[in-house]
Amino acid sequence: MPIKITFDKMACIGCGVCSSVCENWVMEGDKARPNKTDISKQELKSNKEAEEICPVKAITIEGG
Repeated sequence: MPIKITFDKMACIGCGVCSSVCENWVMEGDKARPNKTDISKQELKSNKEAEEICPVKAITIEGG
C-alpha cells in the first residue's frame, strides 16, 4: 500500500518544526511544504515525526 502525505497549507503557521526533524519538509516563504507526497517505508519514520510534532496538525500520513 502506498504511503501518502496530505498537507493542509492553510493550517500551516510556518513554525518550521517539520523541516527541522525531516529532510522531506522545507520552508517556502512563510509556510512549509513537503518535497514529495508519496514516500517510501524508509522515509516514513522521519515524516511521522514531522506529523506528530506539527502543532496545528497540518500533516496527515496514510498508508504503509
